[in-house]
Amino acid sequence: MGGANIQRGHVKKALGWDPLSRFAQLSWEDRDNMLKRIIPVVGLALGVSFGAMMPASAAGEVEINFVSWGGAYTKSQVKGMIEPYQQANPNVKINVIDYTGGLANIKAQIEANNVTWQVVDMTPDTATAGCDEGLFEELPMSNWAPADDGTPAEDDFVEGASGECFIGNIAYTTVMAYNSTKVSGNPSTVADFWDVAKFPGKRSLRNKPDVNLEWGAESMGVDRKEVYEFLSTPEGLDTAFEGLDKIKAHTVFWEAGAQPPQLLADGEVAFASAWNGRLYNAIVEEKQPIVIMWDTQVFDLDGFVVPKGAKNMPEVLKFLRYATGTKPLAETTKYISYGPLRKSSMALVSADVLPHLPTAPDNFKNAIQLDTDWWADRTVELNERFAAWLAQ
Repeated sequence: MGGANIQRGHVKKALGWDPLSRFAQLSWEDRDNMLKRIIPVVGLALGVSFGAMMPASAAGEVEINFVSWGGAYTKSQVKGMIEPYQQANPNVKINVIDYTGGLANIKAQIEANNVTWQVVDMTPDTATAGCDEGLFEELPMSNWAPADDGTPAEDDFVEGASGECFIGNIAYTTVMAYNSTKVSGNPSTVADFWDVAKFPGKRSLRNKPDVNLEWGAESMGVDRKEVYEFLSTPEGLDTAFEGLDKIKAHTVFWEAGAQPPQLLADGEVAFASAWNGRLYNAIVEEKQPIVIMWDTQVFDLDGFVVPKGAKNMPEVLKFLRYATGTKPLAETTKYISYGPLRKSSMALVSADVLPHLPTAPDNFKNAIQLDTDWWADRTVELNERFAAWLAQ
């Protein structure tokens, strides 16, 4: 203890004030700033260098906290993006954190002036809401690397993959599928799904309005590229519900994502809507006789945001530039059947995996993107109307 008191006396004499008593009264940010001022002086007072005073593991090391959804999805990011980046940049430590979405945690960090997350995986609707609130750093397209063949990023990313504070990495999708042992022919369109005379059998749809209303409108002859314009009118919504009326008596409604592949596999329904990742598992791993109707897909995506005030921004942007590059996005497909949002990534995807990806060229021809802004303005109203329609 005597040695510690002597050293404290040296520091107090060198600074002209006692840092320890003042230190306890400060906020975390002010403590950090104070240490940056004190340590060099302490080193001089004690006759040691700043570098010698720091732990060896911390010298030159940069940490990035990467926040995502967990499970197979995060594993695909760790294997395809994070581990290769750390191998090439041994001074960077990337900590992986699971969360359940939303903005509450990020708001709390910013309000406390203690932002500990640097990269957060997020859906575009939540990212847009947070960007509008000033919670995220701007991420212009000029940040991102060109494709490996030199194509500029703005031409290589799928349309809709970026926002003011958001850069996408993968697409997942809702599609229609059928059990090939229960259906004759090759149905491929929404019209085929609706045609119970030509393709008899039970159907299954999710018990939510999103995607169903898009398909309901399309079943009534609306061009899928114009579906949101059509649904923006009262008459358009009425027409979409009329379309759903035509198939309701033939439909079993599902709630959990595991249900439609099981309904198809068991032969309880001939057709079902489902998330492509669930169907991939049933088709590839369980060898079920299920065929995806890719022309019906309505896709959504996930990507990255950076909370306002995140630390180590140069390294964060360097990592994101790598993670959203051609090769890392292709690498993630080895671990999950989500589609890379770079066109150039497709050439690097395994021939066995490519047919199962939403953004594969043959699958993506007639895809439409779920309009999350459109749904954000109408979710409460349409959830209520759809629930009432189901109960009729």
